[in-house]
Amino acid sequence: ETLLNVIRDKLELTGPKPGCENGDCGACTVLIDGRSYKSCMSLAVEMEGKEITTIEGLKDTDIQEAFIDNEGYQCGYCTSGFIVKAFALLDRYEKPDEDTVREWLSSNLCRCTGYEGIEDAVNQVIENRS
Repeated sequence: ETLLNVIRDKLELTGPKPGCENGDCGACTVLIDGRSYKSCMSLAVEMEGKEITTIEGLKDTDIQEAFIDNEGYQCGYCTSGFIVKAFALLDRYEKPDEDTVREWLSSNLCRCTGYEGIEDAVNQVIENRS
Protein backbone atom coordinates (compact mmCIF):
# COMPACT_ATOMS: atom_id res chain seq x y z
CA GLU A 1 0.00 0.00 0.00
CA THR A 2 1.09 3.54 -0.58
CA LEU A 3 1.87 5.78 2.34
CA LEU A 4 -0.97 8.05 1.20
CA ASN A 5 -3.53 5.25 1.45
CA VAL A 6 -2.34 4.19 4.89
CA ILE A 7 -2.37 7.77 6.19
CA ARG A 8 -5.88 8.42 4.89
CA ASP A 9 -7.57 5.02 5.26
CA LYS A 10 -5.91 3.49 8.30
CA LEU A 11 -4.80 6.54 10.32
CA GLU A 12 -7.78 8.64 9.19
CA LEU A 13 -5.64 11.74 8.59
CA THR A 14 -7.20 13.43 5.59
CA GLY A 15 -4.79 16.35 5.10
CA PRO A 16 -2.74 14.68 2.36
CA LYS A 17 -5.00 14.47 -0.67
CA PRO A 18 -5.11 11.99 -3.53
CA GLY A 19 -4.77 13.94 -6.75
CA CYS A 20 -2.95 12.51 -9.70
CA GLU A 21 -1.61 9.54 -7.70
CA ASN A 22 1.46 9.46 -9.92
CA GLY A 23 3.66 12.10 -8.27
CA ASP A 24 2.82 15.06 -10.48
CA CYS A 25 0.48 17.27 -8.42
CA GLY A 26 1.89 17.28 -4.88
CA ALA A 27 -1.48 17.31 -3.09
CA CYS A 28 -0.27 14.31 -1.07
CA THR A 29 3.00 15.88 0.12
CA VAL A 30 4.19 14.87 3.60
CA LEU A 31 7.44 15.14 5.50
CA ILE A 32 9.49 11.99 5.96
CA ASP A 33 12.27 12.61 8.46
CA GLY A 34 11.87 16.33 7.75
CA ARG A 35 12.10 16.15 3.95
CA SER A 36 9.13 16.59 1.63
CA TYR A 37 7.91 13.56 -0.29
CA LYS A 38 4.86 12.69 -2.32
CA SER A 39 3.11 10.05 -0.27
CA CYS A 40 1.36 8.57 -3.31
CA MET A 41 4.79 7.50 -4.57
CA SER A 42 6.04 6.10 -1.26
CA LEU A 43 5.36 2.61 0.02
CA ALA A 44 4.10 2.43 3.58
CA VAL A 45 6.21 -0.67 4.27
CA GLU A 46 9.37 1.39 3.72
CA MET A 47 8.44 3.88 6.47
CA GLU A 48 9.26 1.75 9.50
CA GLY A 49 11.39 3.79 11.91
CA LYS A 50 10.84 7.04 10.02
CA GLU A 51 9.11 10.16 11.30
CA ILE A 52 6.13 11.04 9.13
CA THR A 53 4.58 14.51 9.44
CA THR A 54 1.38 15.46 7.64
CA ILE A 55 -0.28 18.87 7.48
CA GLU A 56 -2.02 17.94 10.74
CA GLY A 57 1.38 18.09 12.43
CA LEU A 58 2.02 21.64 11.19
CA LYS A 59 -0.90 23.27 12.99
CA ASP A 60 -0.28 26.90 14.01
CA THR A 61 3.07 27.14 12.22
CA ASP A 62 4.21 30.43 10.70
CA ILE A 63 3.67 29.15 7.17
CA GLN A 64 0.13 27.98 7.89
CA GLU A 65 -0.73 31.39 9.33
CA ALA A 66 0.89 33.10 6.34
CA PHE A 67 -1.28 31.06 3.94
CA ILE A 68 -4.34 32.33 5.80
CA ASP A 69 -3.09 35.93 5.87
CA ASN A 70 -2.29 35.92 2.13
CA GLU A 71 -5.20 33.78 0.97
CA GLY A 72 -2.77 31.22 -0.41
CA TYR A 73 -5.62 28.97 -1.42
CA GLN A 74 -8.66 28.97 -3.64
CA CYS A 75 -10.55 25.69 -3.58
CA GLY A 76 -8.11 24.42 -0.93
CA TYR A 77 -7.50 20.98 -2.36
CA CYS A 78 -3.79 21.54 -3.01
CA THR A 79 -3.21 23.74 0.03
CA SER A 80 -2.02 21.11 2.48
CA GLY A 81 0.60 19.87 0.02
CA PHE A 82 1.82 23.40 -0.63
CA ILE A 83 2.04 24.20 3.08
CA VAL A 84 4.06 21.04 3.76
CA LYS A 85 6.35 21.77 0.80
CA ALA A 86 6.80 25.41 1.89
CA PHE A 87 7.51 24.31 5.47
CA ALA A 88 10.27 22.00 4.22
CA LEU A 89 11.70 24.79 2.06
CA LEU A 90 11.76 27.25 4.95
CA ASP A 91 13.22 24.64 7.26
CA ARG A 92 16.11 24.06 4.86
CA TYR A 93 16.77 27.67 3.83
CA GLU A 94 16.69 30.61 6.25
CA LYS A 95 16.07 33.16 3.47
CA PRO A 96 15.64 31.48 0.10
CA ASP A 97 15.75 33.71 -2.96
CA GLU A 98 12.85 34.05 -5.38
CA ASP A 99 14.23 31.47 -7.81
CA THR A 100 14.65 28.91 -5.03
CA VAL A 101 11.11 29.49 -3.79
CA ARG A 102 9.67 29.07 -7.28
CA GLU A 103 11.78 25.98 -7.96
CA TRP A 104 10.61 24.30 -4.75
CA LEU A 105 6.97 25.20 -5.28
CA SER A 106 7.05 24.05 -8.91
CA SER A 107 6.74 20.43 -7.78
CA ASN A 108 3.18 21.11 -6.64
CA LEU A 109 0.22 22.12 -8.81
CA CYS A 110 -2.68 24.45 -8.15
CA ARG A 111 -5.43 23.93 -10.67
CA CYS A 112 -7.13 27.16 -9.56
CA THR A 113 -3.97 29.20 -10.33
CA GLY A 114 -3.62 30.53 -6.82
CA TYR A 115 0.16 30.75 -7.04
CA GLU A 116 0.45 34.45 -6.19
CA GLY A 117 -1.05 34.01 -2.72
CA ILE A 118 1.10 30.94 -2.15
CA GLU A 119 4.31 32.80 -3.04
CA ASP A 120 3.16 35.78 -0.95
CA ALA A 121 2.71 33.47 2.04
CA VAL A 122 6.23 32.08 1.72
CA ASN A 123 7.64 35.58 1.29
CA GLN A 124 5.80 36.78 4.40
CA VAL A 125 7.56 34.14 6.50
CA ILE A 126 10.91 35.04 4.93
CA GLU A 127 10.36 38.77 5.59
CA ASN A 128 9.33 38.10 9.20
CA ARG A 129 12.67 36.37 9.79
CA SER A 130 14.52 39.66 9.37
